[in-house]
Amino acid sequence: MSTSETSRYVRLRIDLVLEIDGPAELADAAAVRIDADPALPEEERAHARAAVAEDSAEALAYLVEPFDVVATVPGVEVAQASWSSEEIEYDPDAMEWELDDEDGGWEDDEPNRT
Repeated sequence: MSTSETSRYVRLRIDLVLEIDGPAELADAAAVRIDADPALPEEERAHARAAVAEDSAEALAYLVEPFDVVATVPGVEVAQASWSSEEIEYDPDAMEWELDDEDGGWEDDEPNRT
């Protein structure tokens, strides 16, 4: 593909670290979302409810929808999306959590060729 053919596509990366200060409320909100999902079979629904009750990262995965980030942006259509959520050790003073990543920290990216 030439540059003009691929320039229509942009990868938007968002990295958030969230502090969960209400795990019960988070789990309850995820359970409501699970119960309201008509496409989720009942046997999966029971498993999902149990998962969100014991894991805040799992609850967030049911509540955060990447498509919503750009839903109201004019001229944009999501071509592909993926996301994950996991519990982590976090030290806001550690160098690894610096937001200004000038060393090209996205090591799986190819260089930007224009």
